[in-house]
Amino acid sequence: MSAAKQAEADSGIVREPKKAALSAWVGSALEYYDFALYSQAAALVFPVVFFPTGDPTVGIISSLATYAVGYVARPVGAVLLGAWGDRRGRKNVLILAMLLMGFSTLLVGLLPTYAQVGVLAPILLVILRLVQGFAVAGELGGAGAMVVEHSPDARRGFFTSFTLQGTQIGSILATGVMLPLAAVLSEEDFAAWGWRIPFLLSAVVIIAGYLIRRGVHETPVFSAESAVEVRRRFPVVELLRSYPWVMIRCILMTFTNVIGMATLVFGVSYATQEGYGIGFSTSDFLWVTLVANLTAALTIPIFGGLSDRFGRRGFMVAGGLGGGLLTVAYLWAVEQRSLVLVFVFVVIVQSIFFQMWNATFATFFQEQFPARIRVTGFAVSQNIGLMLAAFFPSLFTAIAPPGTQNVPLTIGAVTFAICAVSALATLLTRETRGRTLEELEGPPAR
Repeated sequence: MSAAKQAEADSGIVREPKKAALSAWVGSALEYYDFALYSQAAALVFPVVFFPTGDPTVGIISSLATYAVGYVARPVGAVLLGAWGDRRGRKNVLILAMLLMGFSTLLVGLLPTYAQVGVLAPILLVILRLVQGFAVAGELGGAGAMVVEHSPDARRGFFTSFTLQGTQIGSILATGVMLPLAAVLSEEDFAAWGWRIPFLLSAVVIIAGYLIRRGVHETPVFSAESAVEVRRRFPVVELLRSYPWVMIRCILMTFTNVIGMATLVFGVSYATQEGYGIGFSTSDFLWVTLVANLTAALTIPIFGGLSDRFGRRGFMVAGGLGGGLLTVAYLWAVEQRSLVLVFVFVVIVQSIFFQMWNATFATFFQEQFPARIRVTGFAVSQNIGLMLAAFFPSLFTAIAPPGTQNVPLTIGAVTFAICAVSALATLLTRETRGRTLEELEGPPAR
């Protein structure tokens, strides 16, 4: 028995991988329910309720801009909440992030409209969206660290993958709650009060999240770290000084999210916008997105478990390159106006190849950083990467605007090139499968 494990046994510290995974799953589902709910409302109702300009296009753009604000706040949240998690504990940061997200979403449901208070309404909306973005930045980093540090070394990938499955379930729940209300209620009733119901349900998030996360013990790794009285730098300072290349590689690996940007963001516009002339309805692609999320929720724990057996890097490289390459086939299916082929390729690209990467990256990133900066290292890398990746759909539209020939090949080639950069960053990063967290505490490979 190693010295650390003997110390755990002597002190009565216990690992709770199943309890930690359940807490991460439920917490991530509830937080991403809140975060995704906003995107639904920003498209469906906020242009009318909070931005009633004479030009509906301006209203939509203004509403979607408040959605983007959430991504701007994420790097700030990553630095501050990452420090909170590394200094005060994984459990503490998860409870804090949950409360911030729950209360901000609940307050969105209580906001006065533009007709009631004028310009104050959209100002308050932007402030609450900033709080949402700030809060969600600490969620995956804290939840991933909690599960990784509670899990047995041979099953870290499997247990941590449930954190990512929770984010998928949250997005599905947001769609499942908001859109039936929009379908059942009249436009007037939905705009007047119906849209508020899903936001007010965030009161459940606050109560359920607090109760679930309060019952999980702090991780053995953090407990052992905090027992040693050492004067430490602010975590992000150590990250930038000692682990800059690890952080940069993780940022580049995060660019594999371009697959989702090409299929479920740009792909939806390509299929439904009149300018491209494809002619699919918004309803068609709501089902495409829903099927992609549902099947992804099934494949995530499978690939998480396989990464424990065969290694992280192989799945991340194969998933990124395969998904990037087959983006061409997915967009070709859209161009052929074949909904059946679209469903087939979205499952292959988004639910199989992309999930090889998505189910594995959280464990892999967490394993790259020592315990004292683990939450910060993950959160800063992931959220900077996501903030930059959020510009990819705009890049796609700029290089392939309506009227462009060979859109599938053009966008597919760019997607594959970005995935190739991410794959190279992965190959330059140490494999972590089969190593204990103690072994991974050493200095980063040069």
